[in-house]
Amino acid sequence: MVQLTLPKNSRIVEGKHYPASRSANRVRRILVYRYDPDSSENPRIDRYDIDLDSCGPMVLDALIAIKNEIDQTLTFRRSCREGVCGSCAMNIDGSNTLACTKSIFDIKGDIKIYPLPHLEVVKDLVPDLTHFYAQYAEIKPWLDTETPRPEGEWKQSREDRAKLDGLYECILCACCSTSCPSYWWNSDRYLGPAALIQAYRWLADSRDEATGGRLDDLEDPFRLYRCHTIMNCAQACPKGLNPAKAIAKIKSMMLERQI
Repeated sequence: MVQLTLPKNSRIVEGKHYPASRSANRVRRILVYRYDPDSSENPRIDRYDIDLDSCGPMVLDALIAIKNEIDQTLTFRRSCREGVCGSCAMNIDGSNTLACTKSIFDIKGDIKIYPLPHLEVVKDLVPDLTHFYAQYAEIKPWLDTETPRPEGEWKQSREDRAKLDGLYECILCACCSTSCPSYWWNSDRYLGPAALIQAYRWLADSRDEATGGRLDDLEDPFRLYRCHTIMNCAQACPKGLNPAKAIAKIKSMMLERQI
């Protein structure tokens, strides 16, 4: 019989409970993953009872209320609160999404909040995105041309500009990549949905003149072709984008240039 040993501090234990005040009328319980890699303690789940009458409607509002009024040690990222920056991406009620656009009232029962899965944890709800951003840099996310720069702006036809719709809106929140099983097991070599939808954004741009080089960089059994069209990425995207479709477009471009 095979015997497996779990890594140190891998077991999640029950944490602290912070009850609501007796005067609270509408109480919701929020279960939050807590972990500090610099300590010797196991990860834990802390329970916070929130009075909805003194809290905003979004999950991020609840987290801010916890940090401001209950437990200042809670750590998470946030910035715009408008679903634009992607900073507050986390796993809420079993799905990767943005805390600032996820309504408390869309969740039944206790609200369970974890960091994005399959990434190292910096602290609590903050994942380490160093590798994720390095992969984004690898696809060269800028306009690459040999034509001398015009005095004004780089112009496009309306038809060419429309080809970028559904691509440029990506906010690099990492919800899609961290929901992808292929990325979980091969993130060291597979670029993942977020980087690849960004790669196609430049491949589809009529002003870019580095199509051949970009495709050469993606021609690899792992970097591109580890996508098996599971579609988790499209389901997880809080902006309603479809990275799997963009990846399929890149594969089609690979085939077309071989004909």
